[in-house]
Amino acid sequence: MNHVEKINHLCSLDAFRWTEHILDRIAKRNISREDVKLVVASGEVIEDYPDDYPHPSCLMLGFSDNNPIHVVCGVSDDELWMITAYYPSEEEWFDDNKTRRENVL
Repeated sequence: MNHVEKINHLCSLDAFRWTEHILDRIAKRNISREDVKLVVASGEVIEDYPDDYPHPSCLMLGFSDNNPIHVVCGVSDDELWMITAYYPSEEEWFDDNKTRRENVL
């Protein structure tokens, strides 16, 4: 099973682990848990962090009400660890919301 298949499988099981960090961040940013789940279930992986500890993680891009949202999640064997979520800023991201401005110098 590849990385995306594993994410999709864990989403189908509703196997989400909500960290205190993400709960604090989404409350401050007015992003709902349902929006986060939607991004993870239907979004695309735009950056992969295979060496993250304690679990490999990735940055995903998805949309809710046509608004782009980034979600970072860790992928363990049996759970998706929700780490953070935010609305990508124009200062940091190009219009595609996939490419960091700092990476294109």
